[in-house]
Amino acid sequence: MKVLHLIGGGDIGGAKSHVLSLVNELGKHIDVKLISFRTGAFADEAHTLGINIDIVKTGTIFSDVKKVLEIIKEEGYELIHSHGAKANMVAVAVKKITGLPVVTTVHSDYRLDYLQNIVKMFSFGMVNMVALRFVDYYIGVSKNFKDMLIERRFNPQNIFTVYNGINFEKKELKLTKEGFLSKYNLHFDKDDVIIGILARLHPVKGITTFLQAAAEVVKQNPSVRFLIAGDGEERKSLERKAASLKLDKNVFFLGFVNEPYEFINTIDINVLTSLSESFPYSILEGTLFKKATISSNVGGISDLIDTERNGFLFEPKDYQALAKHMLTLVNNTQLREEMGQKIHQKASTYFSLENMCNTQLGIYENIICRSLDRKTPRNHYDAIISGYYGFKNVGDDAMLMAIIDNLRMCKKDLRILVLSKNPVETRRIYNVDSINRINLLRILFTMRKSKLFISGGGTLIQDNTSTRSLIYYLGMIWLAKKTNMKVMIYANGIGPLNKKNNRNLTKYVVNKVDVITLREELSYKELVNLNIDKPQIHVTADPAFTIKAENPEHINYLLSSEGIDPQTPFIGFSVRRWNNHDKYETTIAKIADYIIETYGINTLFIPMHYPGDLVIIENILSKMKNKGYAIRKKHSVSETLGIIGKTQMLIGMRLHALIFAASIGIPSVGIVYEPKVEGFLKYANQASAGHVNSLEFDKMKQIVDNVWNNRESIKRELDSTTADLKEKALKNAHVAFDLIENY
Repeated sequence: MKVLHLIGGGDIGGAKSHVLSLVNELGKHIDVKLISFRTGAFADEAHTLGINIDIVKTGTIFSDVKKVLEIIKEEGYELIHSHGAKANMVAVAVKKITGLPVVTTVHSDYRLDYLQNIVKMFSFGMVNMVALRFVDYYIGVSKNFKDMLIERRFNPQNIFTVYNGINFEKKELKLTKEGFLSKYNLHFDKDDVIIGILARLHPVKGITTFLQAAAEVVKQNPSVRFLIAGDGEERKSLERKAASLKLDKNVFFLGFVNEPYEFINTIDINVLTSLSESFPYSILEGTLFKKATISSNVGGISDLIDTERNGFLFEPKDYQALAKHMLTLVNNTQLREEMGQKIHQKASTYFSLENMCNTQLGIYENIICRSLDRKTPRNHYDAIISGYYGFKNVGDDAMLMAIIDNLRMCKKDLRILVLSKNPVETRRIYNVDSINRINLLRILFTMRKSKLFISGGGTLIQDNTSTRSLIYYLGMIWLAKKTNMKVMIYANGIGPLNKKNNRNLTKYVVNKVDVITLREELSYKELVNLNIDKPQIHVTADPAFTIKAENPEHINYLLSSEGIDPQTPFIGFSVRRWNNHDKYETTIAKIADYIIETYGINTLFIPMHYPGDLVIIENILSKMKNKGYAIRKKHSVSETLGIIGKTQMLIGMRLHALIFAASIGIPSVGIVYEPKVEGFLKYANQASAGHVNSLEFDKMKQIVDNVWNNRESIKRELDSTTADLKEKALKNAHVAFDLIENY
């Protein structure tokens, strides 16, 4: 593999460290060259590291492009990797001439790069914004930057993330802690806690916040020392600010520090107060030395710091929160050590130089494989997925997540487009392209160039909700067939279909489908009643059976953040809005009270549709005599699954709450409001309390007692049943992939 890196060459800080360390490490595995478009410190350091670097500085961008083309022709590079505005411009020009794939690393918010120079902003800045649209692939140095690109309508399937990384085996110190302090003529007591920040003294670094927090800390603990390592345009004003806060004996400005590792080794707490960042190396350097860390919540720092677990995050400029976190660590030596160990463990796993290099090599291989496959033109898709997506419903989100994940188990680079009410959110969460579900002209244009249309998940073919929704989903299927796409109804529930015209229309359209998979037997019977017999039909299982829960430690943290003791045993409840709400809410409240009083176990209400379900939950809690608990924040699919996993039994109305429970062996009592719930309960052999309109406390109490008393045997049966259902759920994806491959 031969890769050519292009960079302006005037880079400093994180971008400089990222590129030099990455290219140097890549050179151990592949043939890589770095071209800098200027001389200076960047190029000099590259030479010192032994990097294969050429300086291309001809005088004009046109002759620069010509020189780069000559190098590519002579040395045979397969891929161009650009960094920054000028490099992007050259790379796009070279791509146009050679056809080579181009990937660019986005080290900063490109819209903010030249705000302090209006001439460059309207020249380099504007040209770069245009050039970026013609680049093939993008790398963000944090999830935050990837999300930024997705929100600006770059295709998420062409965006990757490569975290900054450092060498966790390299820790050479020229000076001890005592030697470093002595060099700067500092003499502290042995037990003094030292808090440090390593940053340019520039407004964006938020050093004023650091000083304001220091003043608050010193009021309570005058022995704490603060070291500021770095120089810049704000130094004099910051020194005056420190003096005005009477911090002369506590805050020390060291100026530019040539020995960053010695500085980090000296301090006890590492701090970052930036107003904006990508992913700063000063934080990673702190993790190398297992330093407790506090940072403003900017850029991709939250990818590393799980606040209150392995460090603390605060909002930019919130000096009071920063001071509070400082005091917490100052007053607790054991906590400092524990957090230092935890952040080191996470950083060395995910943010090492080796991990950064391996991730980058994987991206290169991916790009080269894609570039060799010229059959699928740009903006053409292997699969278009339609469903009730983008409506903040955990059940539908679960189906979409599972469909995408399962399809990519068959082939990881499938090009997928989702029709969604909220395309930006869908792109960001699921790493697929997405367009608005009612943009019919664009949908039609895309269908003409794509392979498989998936009517995916849920009970889409029904008129219980409305005839309008039925016509929409049937219309999408009809349109897909008219544009010669293969069509699959993917793990659907079918029915009820109450109106004669709707039944006739469904029979006409669905008989044109290529394959139908169903999530339970009840839906198969409905198809038989409709005389739908032209497509292949398979009874499989809901895709949500394949989803994995978040790790238990994270779930414990989520519960704690909502004021719920994660060690408390619970019976879970999943409810939803219903017409006859007062009677049914009262019955559920009485059952919850009965559980608390009889079993001595707490009740936990879990919303599946946010925030709609919370209204009903609050109503039920207000009717209870005993204290019930509720999840009030919106959580992801895997987090919700993990929360349900903390319960010992689930009483559920929402279908996917019941499916989630079954998938992880939690016994359930279902409350039926539509045939799909009844169908699933029979399919999974779980108890039913009957229809929501006819709930009676005494009858429901008996059913709940029976499930609770037999929960261990039910759990064993579920473990066996769900293993089979998971296999059936995966069959959906294999059927879909066969349709794509045989298109």
